[in-house]
Amino acid sequence: MKDVNLRTRILTVSRTVVELNPKFHPEGRHFLVKDYPKDKEFRRFKLSTQIIEKLEDHIRAANLTQDDLLFQMPPQDKPRARITEIPDPETLGRTEPNEKGRTYNHGTLSGYTAGRCRCDYCRGAFALYRAARRAKGKDNPRPRRVRETDGHIPNDWFRRRIWYPALAAAGLNFRPTMRDLRHAHASWLLNGGADLQVVKERLTRVIG
Repeated sequence: MKDVNLRTRILTVSRTVVELNPKFHPEGRHFLVKDYPKDKEFRRFKLSTQIIEKLEDHIRAANLTQDDLLFQMPPQDKPRARITEIPDPETLGRTEPNEKGRTYNHGTLSGYTAGRCRCDYCRGAFALYRAARRAKGKDNPRPRRVRETDGHIPNDWFRRRIWYPALAAAGLNFRPTMRDLRHAHASWLLNGGADLQVVKERLTRVIG
C-alpha cells in the first residue's frame, strides 16, 4: 500500500520479492523482500485514473492498511485440486521447443518429461500416470502438498493461472512474453508516427 500515492497516481518500485527455497532464507521462509535496485535508483510510474479508481475500490473492500500487500495469495487450507481428466492432446497445442528443438502435445507424458512443460494439462497427465501406478501397487503414495505462502504471490501463479489461459483463448500458435509485448507496443507507436523521445519515456517511466 505505501508504494502507491493515490492522490498523485504515482507507483514507486523500490523493493523486490525473491522466492527462495526455505533453507536459503535467513528466517527459513519462502519469500525475501530486499531493496531494489542496488544503486537505489527507484522507478516511478504514473498510473491511469481508471487504474487508481479500481485500486481504491479494492483497498476499501479489503480494508487494507499502509503496510499491507495490495494483492496477496490467501493461505491454502486444502491442496490444489488436480485435473482428473485430460482432453484430447491433439486439441491442446504444442509445448515450447526443448534443448533439442523438439515439441510435444500438451497433456501428455512426453510433454511433461521430454518437453519439461509444467502447464496444468502436462502436470495433470503425469499425476494421472502416477496415480495409476500407485493403484497397481507400483509406487508408494505421498501426501498431497499444500503450497506455503505468507501472502506474496508465487512467481509462477500469474503465468500458469492468467497468462497461459489468455494465450490459449487468443488462439496463438506461439507463446509471447511480457518483453515481447513491450517491444511490440514500442514498435506500433513508432510505426504510427509517435515521437521517439515520448516512446522512450513511456517505456522507462510512465504507464497509461
